[in-house]
Amino acid sequence: MEKKRSRLELRDGIQATLEGYRRFDYDYIAFGKKWFMPDGDFRYRQSLGGRLISGFFRTILQIFAPLLLKVAYGCRVVGKENRRALRKQGAIVVTNHIAYLDTLFVRAAVGHYRSFHTMAPWNNKKGVGGWFMRHAGLWAFSGNLAATKNLMREMERRLGQGKFVNFYAEQAMWVNYQKPRPMKDGAFFYAVKMDVPVLPVFCTFQKNKRGHMKKLRIHILPAVYADKSLPRQQRIAKMKAEAEAAWKRCYEEAYRIPLEYLPDRRGRNRAEIAAQEKQR
Repeated sequence: MEKKRSRLELRDGIQATLEGYRRFDYDYIAFGKKWFMPDGDFRYRQSLGGRLISGFFRTILQIFAPLLLKVAYGCRVVGKENRRALRKQGAIVVTNHIAYLDTLFVRAAVGHYRSFHTMAPWNNKKGVGGWFMRHAGLWAFSGNLAATKNLMREMERRLGQGKFVNFYAEQAMWVNYQKPRPMKDGAFFYAVKMDVPVLPVFCTFQKNKRGHMKKLRIHILPAVYADKSLPRQQRIAKMKAEAEAAWKRCYEEAYRIPLEYLPDRRGRNRAEIAAQEKQR
């Protein structure tokens, strides 16, 4: 009788399969049905009462989150001088998406009072959990054009105030996955559009026998700036390439191994199909 695979084995197997097929942006974690799409009346800009509640939550997180990260993950932030080099300038942050609580990793890197975090629409939960997330500075994207315009206006306002707006540029969350994955263009599009730099943040860690994260290091890497001599699309592409290269260097230096992915299974499958066709 075949032994039942553990949750860790299932997770690692799913990630390995997706890596082999180069589906790095596939979100294999079910997001449920209790969420709603922001519409034109959705408020990204908070009222006075909302700002007071948000300030209270951020204060609680600033007090207790460092202790939680230290006890749970053995967390340490590296490269704070790269954040300080931005002074009071706003920036888009790009971070690898590896844990349910990784907004706390970003807050540890760039500040609890200074950071906002974008998320997919299906993370815009109903009920108390969603209410807390929104007041903790999480912004849901939307398929609604009016809502998107409102989000862009609020993002531009906050960046102008010197805030940081975090993007999980890999798109999908892969729990405790150590390698950097290819980034999407979105974060760099907004950085070019709003004329702010991109601050890459990359998290490295070790795993215990149960696959749980330990010895977490949050690396703040040097900011990436747009080359304004290039056309817009080339500026976006160059910024993304530089941020991805920074992640790759960080990965290789932290783990002391070259970045290598599993063999590409897409080509092998095509070859197998071609061979089967010949045999028919």
